[in-house]
Amino acid sequence: MSRSDSGAVNGGISFWYADDGLPAVREPLAGDASADVVIVGGGYTGLWTAYYLKKAVPFLRITVLEQRFCGYGASGRNGGWLYNGVAGRDRYARLHGHEAAVRLQRAMNDTVDEVVRVAGEEGFDADIHKGGVLEVARTPAQWARLKAFHEHELSYGEKDRELYGARETAERIRVADAVGSTWTPHGARVHPVKLVKALAAAVEALGVTVHELTPVTEIRPKHAVTPYGTVRAPYVLRCTEGFTASLKGQRRTWLPMNSSMIATEPLTDEQWASVGWEGRETLGDMAHAYMYAQRTADGRIALGGRGVPYRFGSRTDNDGRTRPETVEALRDVLVGFFPSLAGVRVAHAWSGVLGVPRDWCATVTLDRSTGLGWAGGYVGSGVATANLAARTLRDLVRQDSGQGGRTDLTELPWAGHKVRKWEPEPLRWLGVHGLYAAYRAADRRERGTNGAESSRLARVADRVAGRH
Repeated sequence: MSRSDSGAVNGGISFWYADDGLPAVREPLAGDASADVVIVGGGYTGLWTAYYLKKAVPFLRITVLEQRFCGYGASGRNGGWLYNGVAGRDRYARLHGHEAAVRLQRAMNDTVDEVVRVAGEEGFDADIHKGGVLEVARTPAQWARLKAFHEHELSYGEKDRELYGARETAERIRVADAVGSTWTPHGARVHPVKLVKALAAAVEALGVTVHELTPVTEIRPKHAVTPYGTVRAPYVLRCTEGFTASLKGQRRTWLPMNSSMIATEPLTDEQWASVGWEGRETLGDMAHAYMYAQRTADGRIALGGRGVPYRFGSRTDNDGRTRPETVEALRDVLVGFFPSLAGVRVAHAWSGVLGVPRDWCATVTLDRSTGLGWAGGYVGSGVATANLAARTLRDLVRQDSGQGGRTDLTELPWAGHKVRKWEPEPLRWLGVHGLYAAYRAADRRERGTNGAESSRLARVADRVAGRH
């Protein structure tokens, strides 16, 4: 952890840990062990899976193995968007039919309420505020995309979504140059670290064994291999998201995409009066290189976007350290949205990785021939998606072990989805950096021309990336 010339803390995992404190680390694995289910990864996906499995089948011996501490990865570094987005929905509609994708979307809508429900029942104090999601357009091209996006969401059954013009948008949040927005109630602000700490504690209280400081180096049928011993279990569930590439044989499975964030100092009452944001919606935009933000419980703005999108060889960062130029770029986004905050100090900057499959589709799978399962590839929408994935993994394990049958969740179109691997280096690095350079150039061109048509650069980049 270090400080920039402006005094901002850089790294230290994330602002959320600076705010809530680092956890006391649990004991590592002490030697070979056995379990009924071993879960690799102590983030949202792994912990929610342990939670729901233990609740459903209390006699199961469940072990969670985490390389650092629970919530070290994306679960402790994200933007705190608990919302109903799910990666790959349109592709699932093409593969399995529109109604199947509608069922997936409805399940995601319900997932937001499920997390809020469990947090309330379990007494999780995670600063949750269900203010919905507001996504704004600031150029004619963004406005055209936003209207098309709004109609597209309605086609998936989201009848409670609303479309606003410039005046109605400003009544919610006063974003400079906003020409319109779309709002859905299916979203909430959350403090990521408070949520993951509370969930880890709840899982342990249920009787799940959690070993931290225990990196898993290889997963094979009925075995999770670590430097300290091997845990043997009929089911081994990989819940490693952006850190999947560190496992033997998985380097090209999911690409660890880098995302960076800043958090301001607390704003004054006068500054908040200039911004609005009384509904505490999560805030995003329709730029190709998009931003995401929340108003925190202690009165800051936490804002993120893509910095250096990918590190050569699928490497991950060192405790969230972020390049100064990325911090400055995110500050420029903040001031561009809210010019009245030009004098506000950035208090913290950090980065983390998220998992991106080659076809940009989130997936949940259990291979019944090997007992190996996995979930992830959330492409940045994992705070809620991890919960739905965990409940689906629970049902798949129960079905395979004879503890349950097919459910609505096991029949969702993302269950069992297969995707090809990413290209080898240096093609991966060149491709990802080229794509995001194209997206940034497309945003600049749209701002410069002020035309209503999306830049052709971005459309080509989407096709090359496999996003559409």
